[in-house]
Amino acid sequence: MMKKILLFSCVITFLFLPSALSAKQVYKIEISGTIDRGLAPYIERVLREASNADAIVFEMNTLGGLVDSAIQIRDALLNSDRQTITFINKRAISAGALIALSTNHIVMSPGASIGAATPIQVDIMNKGNPVNEKYLSYFRAEMRATAEKTGRRGDIAEAMVDPDVEIPGISEKGKLLTLTTDDALKYGIAEQKVNNFEEALALFDLSGAQVLTIEMNWAERVVRVITSPTVSLLLMMFGFIGVFIEFKTPGFGLPGTVGVLCLSLFFWGHFLVRLAGWEEIILFTVGVILLMLELLVIPGFGVVGVLGIVAIFTSLVLSLIGRFDLMTFGDLVNMAISKVMAALIGSLIVSIVFFKIFPRTSVGKQVILTTTQEHEDGYVAQKGERQALIGLLGISLTPLHPAGTVEIDEKRYDVVTEGEFIEKGHRVEVIDAEGMRIVVREVENA
Repeated sequence: MMKKILLFSCVITFLFLPSALSAKQVYKIEISGTIDRGLAPYIERVLREASNADAIVFEMNTLGGLVDSAIQIRDALLNSDRQTITFINKRAISAGALIALSTNHIVMSPGASIGAATPIQVDIMNKGNPVNEKYLSYFRAEMRATAEKTGRRGDIAEAMVDPDVEIPGISEKGKLLTLTTDDALKYGIAEQKVNNFEEALALFDLSGAQVLTIEMNWAERVVRVITSPTVSLLLMMFGFIGVFIEFKTPGFGLPGTVGVLCLSLFFWGHFLVRLAGWEEIILFTVGVILLMLELLVIPGFGVVGVLGIVAIFTSLVLSLIGRFDLMTFGDLVNMAISKVMAALIGSLIVSIVFFKIFPRTSVGKQVILTTTQEHEDGYVAQKGERQALIGLLGISLTPLHPAGTVEIDEKRYDVVTEGEFIEKGHRVEVIDAEGMRIVVREVENA
């Protein structure tokens, strides 16, 4: 009986194994919505994973997006040795047209369109403006070279970018070229009209192929979010707010930690999409270290803290300058500085409002010293109040080297030691109090 079962298994394996081994494999990538900076790393990863695939098929329905991301995807597609196919399911406009032209084959659904790829530059107010002739000429050449590389008409690709390109019978001077499905077939931009994805596969002898759809991983999804203009601006703002609050409070605590985390998240996302490089990250790290030294080691705030802020500011500006954009370098720098300054001013406003409101809350009253010194008192506390502190015990809230802050009877006081260093969290005793000067020394914990 066992022999019969084994024989049957061998027959089944013999019959079905060849067909299983010969099954073709297709990777499917959907490009819909806006082409943002997070899309390029995702497509590059899929192209690497699909190194043994029979074809990579893009199902596209997009109105375009960032030019630098489209160029990054274009380069990856032209460098791939896999068969690449774009199924335009409704539209491939602007940056989408460049990506479509970068693939080996283009098929389109009925009523679809491709073209209208003239580049624009978006200012800090998110308003699109025409690019100058220098960059228009560059992108026109980029589109033409891409079309010619994949065996299509370069003049048609140029007409999609520059309204001044005239092609008799196809494109009028002064109008951007956008082709319908029938026009694209007529002029050799697309190869066939198909109704759905399955028909597109059948056209290239891929019917019955194993279709693999690689989803974005969590990191790529996060990167797409944090590199968007709005979120990256908010990350900078919260980073600055955390640093500002930390300057107003002793030691280094939650606000500073949140601020550094926000700025680190900003750099992580921009590093993955190749906007920030190691130079910017090193500069940012140096800035954070300098700020840490100023807050934790060096009393007061001086040159080291200023250098730290300058380093962080410069690294943020550099990380906002892409490897390609449709502006001059001076315009790019001005745009980046404007964005960082907008985040800085916004954070200043929020911080001022915070310090006006927070001290009035129950939590704020517990952690913020609310006593003030009036001019008529000579900017010093009343003698009796200070003298009464002598002999009292407290806890150091910050390292005392020799200046810092302690808590005595649930109140915070700025103090100095007699010269020795006292770590945070140690018991101290007030040994002298004269004017604004309160002197403490460390006592043994009970």
